[in-house]
Amino acid sequence: MSLGLTILLIVIFGYASNWLNWHFLNHALTRYLYYVGACVHECSHALLCLVTGAKITEFSIFSSQPHVTHEKSRLPIIGNLLISSAPIFGGLLFLYLVNHFALADQFSISASDNLHDTLVNIFNLLAQINLLTWQSWVMLLLFINVGAMLGPSFQDIRNIWPIVILLFFVPANIITGPVITIAMTALGLILVGIVIQLAAIVCVKVFKWL
Repeated sequence: MSLGLTILLIVIFGYASNWLNWHFLNHALTRYLYYVGACVHECSHALLCLVTGAKITEFSIFSSQPHVTHEKSRLPIIGNLLISSAPIFGGLLFLYLVNHFALADQFSISASDNLHDTLVNIFNLLAQINLLTWQSWVMLLLFINVGAMLGPSFQDIRNIWPIVILLFFVPANIITGPVITIAMTALGLILVGIVIQLAAIVCVKVFKWL
């Protein structure tokens, strides 16, 4: 699977995750948790703006539409690519730091560079959840909004659409190193979040029915 397709799937499933929250899990706790993901997302954009020399003109998290507005990067092409894809890197780093320092590596989050291993890792991570431990509840709450955390927006993709289209024609096996691994790992974690959301939706529906 090409890197371009992987990035597009990250965006699509990220939006699907947000849609599930707002349509089926629109509760006070979910809305508060959304801003945790939004904070990581927008701060990732802002940090890469500073790194690539793009002046930030507006920074908003606690609004109906969290966003970062910025001028052009001083690094042509690569600067906009890094800024637009920043939430993927920032979100993964945030989850790693929480798991490592706050949860004492309670969960083994495996990296992958192909679709098969990504799907296997989804089940492996879900199998580690134990509802009798507080660490699992922390991870569950974070994954409720992992789509908002990791997924670049459609506006982000519009900013770099020529590069994304080009990447559709570059096979993943040509892109060596951490790039495809980071993208596939992010896609897997968003899918884990969607599975958790669907399970939560079913539980809410059953509870209301009872």
